[in-house]
Amino acid sequence: MPDQPSPLDPRELKDIGGEALELLAAYWSRLTHSSKDLPVLSRVSPGDIAALLPAHAPERGEDWSTILADLDRVVMPGLTHWQSPHFYAFFPANISTPGVIGELLSAGLGVNGMLWATSPAATEIETRVMQWLGDAIGLPPRFAAAPTPTNNSGGVIQGTASEATLVAMVAARDRIRRAMKANAAAKGGTVSRPEFVVYASQQAHSSVVKAAMIAGIADDADDRVHVRLVPVDRAFRMRADVLERWMREDLAAGRVPCFIAATLGTTGCTAIDDLDAIADAADRVGFFGDASSRTGWLHVDTAHAGAMAICPEFRAALHIGVDNRGINRCDSICFNPHKWLLTNFDCDCFWTSDRRSLIAALSITPEYLRNAQSDAGSVIDYRDWQVPLGRRFRALKLWFVLRRFGLDTLRHSVREHVALAAWLEAQIVADARFELLAPRTMNLVCFRLRGGARASAADVDAFNKQFMDRINRAGQMYFTHTVLPTFDDDTEIVGSHVALRLAIGASLTRREHVERAWETISHAAGATTAPTS
Repeated sequence: MPDQPSPLDPRELKDIGGEALELLAAYWSRLTHSSKDLPVLSRVSPGDIAALLPAHAPERGEDWSTILADLDRVVMPGLTHWQSPHFYAFFPANISTPGVIGELLSAGLGVNGMLWATSPAATEIETRVMQWLGDAIGLPPRFAAAPTPTNNSGGVIQGTASEATLVAMVAARDRIRRAMKANAAAKGGTVSRPEFVVYASQQAHSSVVKAAMIAGIADDADDRVHVRLVPVDRAFRMRADVLERWMREDLAAGRVPCFIAATLGTTGCTAIDDLDAIADAADRVGFFGDASSRTGWLHVDTAHAGAMAICPEFRAALHIGVDNRGINRCDSICFNPHKWLLTNFDCDCFWTSDRRSLIAALSITPEYLRNAQSDAGSVIDYRDWQVPLGRRFRALKLWFVLRRFGLDTLRHSVREHVALAAWLEAQIVADARFELLAPRTMNLVCFRLRGGARASAADVDAFNKQFMDRINRAGQMYFTHTVLPTFDDDTEIVGSHVALRLAIGASLTRREHVERAWETISHAAGATTAPTS
């Protein structure tokens, strides 16, 4: 029997790990200095990468030289380069050196932080880092990250904002069920299983619908009885007047309003819902219950935009930091440092003002998880704050990012990207060939090429998508599109149109890259003919 590789070989880690880091450093350098050999959007066709892979796993282990060589041969052609300074698609997924090192060390330490007892450092660092970050973005005491006997709040790192939405919705469902059972029991009766309703704007992330499906509230993705997607106004914010009307209709029909998902920074155009208008509408229909028993749950998804609150001047726009208003009226909030705060995916920071309802909805303790510290209630067991039992040491990379950069550097990064988006917006406004399609609220610009006066909406939409695809295929940059509603002279939605989205936020993106992006777009516009009829 030939010698087998050791599962944990310190020498191999040092030698091959060092070589892998050198390859990664060379890749970062290529991203910074050359885009010709690294087209931002992968050019392979479906099945191309699979065709390079053998049909079966090797029976005997291969040499590292063979394995690492396949990074260039197999992996690199099939990558879309999210860390390229010319990546403007979707939202940023920016990373950093301390984030990568934190991820590496987390992987190498290999701990499972499901209980305090299974790695106290993983739990206590996470709690402190959540406290640091909550303070840094101006969250009020209502969302204090560290639980105490006198507060009902807490913070935890989820994988993604989609997971945060799901756990918030499950907590809301459970809180209302318990309140309804208690009220019925006080009257000597019982209560049947309620028919819950979830509300979000038409511009909210699709994870709200998915969460409702997983939680058993929605029958399927098209269920608009139990998931109400509220129309938006001209600023693409949820219309609180329609929300209130629909909640009253649902109450009259015997359904139970359960959960509202407000969005600060929608995926399509970074619209910012008016939290106070939403909370006022909900309050008028009794959504929140009374002072002794809060029932309905108002969750805030600010997955991308939340990073902006690290800069004090942006907090008011996000309804953060105003006494007894805005975020103070909500039950939970989440944002993703893995989008715009230099922290590697995955890392979603979730705070709630009602941790007891969250834990009550998700906690189950078989005998094999029991231990003295948990039974005494003297520690946090984050496995009770999430869907899976096991959990990675995500806090380590966030801890490294905050310590290495400090808040000043993180603020500078966000401010620079917002300023670059403002510069791009000014170029588009000054060019008669283009038009803006949504108010710019942060680092995303939504625009399109104009069509002729007699061009049909469908023709203009098709033309803009073709224009975008042509630029993306050239490989010099990558941006994406969305569909935004159009309105009549009042506030009613009468149709939709395609908007091109350019999001500025990659770790390496600087002024010269955005200038080059505008030159590319402007030149391409000059080489094409807009539809006229």
